[in-house]
Amino acid sequence: MTPPATEARSRFGIRARLLALLLPCILGLLALDSWNDYRALRDLVQGAYDSVMLDAADALRRSVSPGPDGALQLDASAAQVQRMFDAASRKTGHLRVELVPQGTAAGAGRLLLGDADLPPPPRSGDSASPVWFDGHYQGRAVRMVALRSTVADGHGQAYELRVQTAEGTEPRDRAEAASLRQQLFRDARMVLIVVLLVWLGVTWSLRPLERLRRSVVQRRGQLPEPLDAGGVPHEVAPLVEAVNHNVASYRGLLDQQSQFLADASHQLRTPLAIMLTQAGVALREKDSTQLHATLRAMVTQIARSRRLCEQLLSLAHASDAASPQAAEVADLNAITKDVVLQYLTLAHEKEQDLGWVDAREDAPAGAAPSPAVPVQADAAELHEALANLVHNAIVYTPVGGRITVKAGRVEGMACAEVSDDGPGIAAARRAEVFERFRQAGDRAGGAGLGLAIARAYAQRNGGDIVLAEADGGTGLRAILQLPPATRQAG
Repeated sequence: MTPPATEARSRFGIRARLLALLLPCILGLLALDSWNDYRALRDLVQGAYDSVMLDAADALRRSVSPGPDGALQLDASAAQVQRMFDAASRKTGHLRVELVPQGTAAGAGRLLLGDADLPPPPRSGDSASPVWFDGHYQGRAVRMVALRSTVADGHGQAYELRVQTAEGTEPRDRAEAASLRQQLFRDARMVLIVVLLVWLGVTWSLRPLERLRRSVVQRRGQLPEPLDAGGVPHEVAPLVEAVNHNVASYRGLLDQQSQFLADASHQLRTPLAIMLTQAGVALREKDSTQLHATLRAMVTQIARSRRLCEQLLSLAHASDAASPQAAEVADLNAITKDVVLQYLTLAHEKEQDLGWVDAREDAPAGAAPSPAVPVQADAAELHEALANLVHNAIVYTPVGGRITVKAGRVEGMACAEVSDDGPGIAAARRAEVFERFRQAGDRAGGAGLGLAIARAYAQRNGGDIVLAEADGGTGLRAILQLPPATRQAG
């Protein structure tokens, strides 16, 4: 089953993230810009149509003049104005020119032109200003403007001249709708272009990653190789570098494991060949004394092989890169004591003096028990590391030799020291003895794993192993160094 996090990433990729970030902002800006443009265009359209209506009304007002008989009438220009207005309003326009004698009752006026039933304008205090208003006429919405002025006929009679033009709103509504459609089309085209550019840009940017993916898939079943970072966007380059670093570490680990298996196979092949030869000799042996000697040699070889297998397992565990989990505070002094007690019998078999120096010797009498040399590490792993150091000392120290184990603090570090008066190791060769299956000088005969195991356990717990010359000038000092504990036990 695919993990939920992977499903979420597959549903919401880089393209979707960019579009989710850009589209709301772009749509908001386009909506605001379109609304402002629409309002400006609507005002422009309304102004254009209103200008035609106002010009027609003003022209009609100027076309009223006294006739030869002194009565007010429309001159010849009124018909031309009417034709032009009908053409401009697309047959939706209406006109009304009326004369109302001053001082007469409402409805007593004389219609000079147009429709008498055209809705009248609302009363306005300023009769000189145009009055704009909307209404309905003959079942459709109309836009109207009215002009009022005072005129006199040839006899001096004063009249109120009322000129009114009306136009259906359908043409201007259609013009506004067409402009709005064009604006929306431009906005939709802009959004599609942005989406296309984002899609193509992300695809183009991810093309090197797709190339890397194909190269990784093609290497299936092969040893991992560093990725080619050529052409990769610089934002992704740190990720590729981190992957290459991880690949290099993995290759190093594989090389170490391959070398370890090869060395282990070589080390195990020799004792197995010896035991096979000894078993063949035992099968042909008739003398019981020689048979028992051969069997004892086989038991010795089996014990050595068992020791080698145990060391190989310890080395595999110690080489684990992960640090011990939840390490408690351990007493390095107590661990050295336990290791010395464990190996006393083996040392006595070689008539060696294996001693332990208690770090509490200088402690005041009656002091409360507490770790003498506290370290925050895994006690079992430290025990294994010191056990390998002590075992090496016993193996390489001659009969009757002296081995001393002690713990303490040196220059701010917690130390456990195993010193012997054996042959020692030349200073130039001390670094190589920590390599697996490597021996140095007179210290030969084992598998060459003890110091490698001890250092691996020390490094897992944040420390190291240092080799130095013994105080007397002969022999070797193996020093386990660890950072002191930052907190006390309990």
